[in-house]
Amino acid sequence: MSSHTKSPIGVFDSGVGGISVLKAIREHMPEEPVIYFGDQGHVPYGSRSIEQIQNFSEAITRFLLGQGAKIIVVACNTASAAALKYLREKFPDIPLVGMEPAVKPAAEHTQTGRVGVLATPATFQGALYASVVERFANGVVLLQDTCPGLVQQIEQGNLDGEETRRILEQALLPMLEKNIDTVVLGCTHYPLVIPLIQQIVGNRVRVIDPAPAVAKQVRRVLEARGTRSESGSQADLKFYTSGNPDGLKSMLPVLLGEGGEVEGVEWVSDHDVAREPLSRDRSNLHS
Repeated sequence: MSSHTKSPIGVFDSGVGGISVLKAIREHMPEEPVIYFGDQGHVPYGSRSIEQIQNFSEAITRFLLGQGAKIIVVACNTASAAALKYLREKFPDIPLVGMEPAVKPAAEHTQTGRVGVLATPATFQGALYASVVERFANGVVLLQDTCPGLVQQIEQGNLDGEETRRILEQALLPMLEKNIDTVVLGCTHYPLVIPLIQQIVGNRVRVIDPAPAVAKQVRRVLEARGTRSESGSQADLKFYTSGNPDGLKSMLPVLLGEGGEVEGVEWVSDHDVAREPLSRDRSNLHS
């Protein structure tokens, strides 16, 4: 197994949201190389069919495995809800870590018994969310909002603009009136606006970022399989996007606090994604 210790962790999301998970992985395991795939050409996933999300997720997983990934992190709540079980059936030998809304810790810690949950429609409608609620919400009132347009604002880098604040206030102010004391972020994009959420809800409301728990789970899986990196130095990051490589490159310092090599890829069909050297050449011209 130790031959895989130098192999990268593969992380994917519908766009830049999974960078919140990447950041936590980076903080917990800086010595692990990571390949990140942001499917910005298809963002948001929240309004797409389950079958289409499964096709995208399978193609991206194959792409990351083709780049040598030793574990796949589905850093997208919508893709986890729609495709995680499907991916585990398709790739039985590959360790997969996904997202589930942090209803359990919220239900355990709430004093008022009222918890706000922000997520996409696909996450709320999925069996994964229903099972988490059934198992852990015991008598806790969950107030839900889909925050329409928030993912797109974050994708454009508007982390604290007027429109982003308006969307969040529209979701959170009615919840505050109903006495929530905890907010669950059920979309990996949303932790990127935690400072703004915290401003709106105040210090008495706990905002749960799921990313650190996911990073710890990734570390546990790698340790159990004997595939943790043995290097002591900070490893490289590599980014692929089906959107605009220049746009992603310019956002990385803001979202992640560091940069990395960004390469464009192109969808051949819903089932197949290919590296696209032309887009890389174009991005070099502008860098």
